[in-house]
Amino acid sequence: MRKPVLVIMAAGMGSRYGGLKQIDPVDEQGHIIMDFSIYDARRAGFEEVIFIIKKENEQLFREAIGDRISQTMKVHYAFQELTDLPEGVEVPEGRKKPWGTGHAVLSARDLIHGPFAVINADDYYGVEAFQIVYDFLMQEAGDDAVQEYVMAGYLLKNTLTENGSVARGVCTTDASGSLTSIVERTKIVRQGEDAAYLADDGKTWIPVSGDSVVSMNMWGFPLSFLTQLKARFPLFLEKELKENPAGCEYFLPFVVNDLMEEGKAKVKVLTVHDVWHGVTYAEDKQGVVEAMQALKEAGVYPGLQTEPAGKR
Repeated sequence: MRKPVLVIMAAGMGSRYGGLKQIDPVDEQGHIIMDFSIYDARRAGFEEVIFIIKKENEQLFREAIGDRISQTMKVHYAFQELTDLPEGVEVPEGRKKPWGTGHAVLSARDLIHGPFAVINADDYYGVEAFQIVYDFLMQEAGDDAVQEYVMAGYLLKNTLTENGSVARGVCTTDASGSLTSIVERTKIVRQGEDAAYLADDGKTWIPVSGDSVVSMNMWGFPLSFLTQLKARFPLFLEKELKENPAGCEYFLPFVVNDLMEEGKAKVKVLTVHDVWHGVTYAEDKQGVVEAMQALKEAGVYPGLQTEPAGKR
């Protein structure tokens, strides 16, 4: 079987953060969050990476990370473009917003030829997650009609920021650890060790346990998932463009949820106990810098103690 490849979604500009946060250094040596993710991916076994970016950011992205990563891994680029739509569908007038994470992965469809993992560019996932996802993808796929996917699940309390609300897919699982549903909560805030989310159109705060398992968009899929992703995109557009032409998004969890409800897929949730780190807001950066330094001092990243090779 083909070895799994790593797909990194890096096309977002980070509007709440105020810049291209994916290439903002998070340590004194000039490493960015992706350096840590790729380091973890390489030692888990990944040898090939596909960066999904905006075409206009290509040169900046290559200089920040792509060119030096290509010295140790096979690197490809896919470009997420608003105009990459099914035949006969046009971009709504005034639309600037990208089409979402499902569309981002579709942007790399011509570069993916086997099992693949998907992550966000601006999230730190930790060592454990890459290893368990890689090991799952290295298992021989069966011939069952029900496809098997994998998701790294994080404890909600390990994924929150002190500087505002976050969006998380809150998961429920059955006794075997298989996903039964994901509910997207777009306004979650920390409340001690637990949290709360806004409901009723922003009128009511609903408590939620900090030990709830959430998705941080770290998935593992067989190649066949791309067929489903492509086939369902026109159906999504047909419905959603009528209701929300400027803001509708084709999210990976929504597609996975639909496939589960139809009995066509099951998702193994592998719980990760590492603490997520990310820069959702500009105020988050100092905490990430301190966390990365602590991890290096603890010996977790012996290969990231010096300035990145090729850094300008």
